[in-house]
Amino acid sequence: MGIFGRKRRSGGRHAMPERAAVAEAEDDYEEPAPAVTEGPFDVADAPEDGIPRIDLGSVQVPVPDGSQVQVEMDPAAGGVRAVHVVTPHGQVTVSAYAAPKSGGLWAEVGDELTAQLRADGAKVSPGEGEWGFELSALIGDVALRFVGVDGPRWMLRGVIAGPQSLAADAPATLREIVRGTVVVRGDAPMPVRTPLPITLPEAVAQHIAEQQAQQQA
Repeated sequence: MGIFGRKRRSGGRHAMPERAAVAEAEDDYEEPAPAVTEGPFDVADAPEDGIPRIDLGSVQVPVPDGSQVQVEMDPAAGGVRAVHVVTPHGQVTVSAYAAPKSGGLWAEVGDELTAQLRADGAKVSPGEGEWGFELSALIGDVALRFVGVDGPRWMLRGVIAGPQSLAADAPATLREIVRGTVVVRGDAPMPVRTPLPITLPEAVAQHIAEQQAQQQA
């Protein structure tokens, strides 16, 4: 599964909606990708496929061979801000949010994300992919690709960030991880757009605690 690392930042890079200082806006659309009907999965429909996944409580995320898991801590709250899968093609972050039963949250979020990036001067390319709307953005030499999927009372959003030189292969890596993700929504009522809580496996939490103890020593 790779080496578990730890990363601290003062602000979330991929909060909803996104904010970034970037280059010039653009309206080019990409050609639609072939439709795929399997995955990501609600926990009630998750297959027993033997794929290695890291269990983060609300999401179970595949970790491809050659990848590492990186935990981003929130110093202010004293908890976990996000968990990233660092692949050879970029850093993948998968996040789940509470959504209405009627669905359609990703369409709203995608429109807001597009508008916000353009307002910040982003070079943006909306398009269509396996689950509908996708979004590409260029921030300096860093290429971003966003995808989203509406599920039963949840929305899953995935993003990959990496060098522009690797942008051609990054979307396939992102889609593979999103496609294999399992979402555990739970039954508790939550306001729409509330991030579903992240919990770390015991081994990962212990590794981070040991790192913190070493740093303090």
